[in-house]
Amino acid sequence: MCLAIPSQITSIDSETAMATIDTMGISRTANLGLIEADVSIGDWVLVHVGIAMTRIDEKEALETLDLYEQMIKTDMEREALECGDGVLNAES
Repeated sequence: MCLAIPSQITSIDSETAMATIDTMGISRTANLGLIEADVSIGDWVLVHVGIAMTRIDEKEALETLDLYEQMIKTDMEREALECGDGVLNAES
């Protein structure tokens, strides 16, 4: 399964069509070459394998990130139980 992750643009290099983005707290780069609409710092984009595929609104981005965080938490809890320790870290 492939997922595109909502990411917020934090800087843009217009000469190279590359952006620095924040993806769930991690800074990385993404190619903006496939996005036809103008994007600006602060905009949200869906990123797959380092390529921004489309611009999305903030509400959709935050709702999607919340779902991803819920999936990650559930998966971590399941793995902890499968490992047999049965102890779940409160920070998970």
